[in-house]
Amino acid sequence: QVQLVESGGGLVQTGGSLRLSCATSGSIRSFHTMGWYRQAPGKQRELVAQITSGGSTHYADSVKGRFTISRDNAKNTVLLQMNSLKPEDTAVYYCNGRILINTYWGQGTQVTVSS
Repeated sequence: QVQLVESGGGLVQTGGSLRLSCATSGSIRSFHTMGWYRQAPGKQRELVAQITSGGSTHYADSVKGRFTISRDNAKNTVLLQMNSLKPEDTAVYYCNGRILINTYWGQGTQVTVSS
């Protein structure tokens, strides 16, 4: 059974940084795409950043230049480095992974940015 487990969320002040980590239960090489989504209260879940097995990345316009996604194949982990955080970044962040036609989600981790 494929499992994704997030960690690293928390409370930070505006302008601060956090690093989210997503550990996969199996080899991360099985996933052709991995990403981070977020969902704020009353809003739809949205894509934050995505990385392919080849290392290509894609970012939402709202986080470009502030967030960086990376994958560590040796540790079966995907990281999201978040810098210059803003109150509007407050949300539950979910790790996402895709293997062929199947999509997997983590349980989510709360990120709160205080003003």
